[in-house]
Amino acid sequence: MTAAPPREADRPGAPRPVAVGPAAPPARRRRRLLLGALVAVTLALVAASLATGGYDITLRGLLTDPAQREMFLISRVPRTLALVFSAVAMGIGGVVVQLVTQNRFVEPTTAGTTQWAGLGFVVMLVLVPGAPPLVRMLACSAFAFVGTMLFLGVLRGVRARGGLVVPLVGIMLGAVVGSGTLLLATTFDLQQSLGAWRSGGFSSVVRGFYEPLWAVAAIAVVTVVVADRLTVVGLGRDVATSLGLRYRRTVVLGVSLVALSSGVTSVVVGFLPFLGLIVPNVVSMLLGDDVRRNLPWVALLSAALLVACDLVGRTVVAPMEIPASVVLGVVGAAAFLALVLARGPRAAR
Repeated sequence: MTAAPPREADRPGAPRPVAVGPAAPPARRRRRLLLGALVAVTLALVAASLATGGYDITLRGLLTDPAQREMFLISRVPRTLALVFSAVAMGIGGVVVQLVTQNRFVEPTTAGTTQWAGLGFVVMLVLVPGAPPLVRMLACSAFAFVGTMLFLGVLRGVRARGGLVVPLVGIMLGAVVGSGTLLLATTFDLQQSLGAWRSGGFSSVVRGFYEPLWAVAAIAVVTVVVADRLTVVGLGRDVATSLGLRYRRTVVLGVSLVALSSGVTSVVVGFLPFLGLIVPNVVSMLLGDDVRRNLPWVALLSAALLVACDLVGRTVVAPMEIPASVVLGVVGAAAFLALVLARGPRAAR
């Protein structure tokens, strides 16, 4: 008696069946409860960020003391908004890069996108040191776009595209670009500026400096609008083309969104590692691969994680401060290792 052939749903990588009937409403209720809990946690962390700082600010002082209110609006609010916007930018950027490359281990810092934005940052310091933030933002975005397209071009010549190969290619290209950036910064005595960029801290964010990050809101809206097209891109060139999608145009649009978010974040904040890697993978494991549905979750969880890392850095060695990127790097490295181990031998293929 021969064994029955495996069903399509049992094959590795096959889409999971969607629950219908009586099982579906409980699943939706659980997702709503989880989303509500995530919103509550994020708001609590934001409130804690607004309440934390070296300057003594109380709720009563905000209502009665003009000096406290002014300090709150100049420093605390801009810093917290910068945390939220930067987190959303890197989280959504990670989703888009993973779809374009069809690899879950890729995000702006492992694809070299952020390193190219850093090169643009140093080039602007050399050529136009007095350039306004908007000009620096556009320059960094242009460098990030060129670097990401170069990364995709190199990938087309790589036969083994699975598992860890793709991020390794991005890390190697990023290391080359980073070395060139360091050489340029050393030549023109800009090591301190480059070090500040790499630290990814938020201590210098004040009113009048963080405003370019509002562009992240527009980038997030555009990403939601084109989420279905990006999902089809994630199925591969052949499938996307057979479905009538203009594959290359959509890839260029996705890379442009990532480059803009990386450029803006690089100018205002600096280097934020692993955020676009951790959060999209966690959300995908919990909710599946519906990009449009997952984007709000990615935005909220990214904001919660980065604000939490910033709070840890501000309180552990107070009144000194550990940059948020340092704390995020420790968490991200551990999470990256956990993801690789969870995939087992398949991660290397």
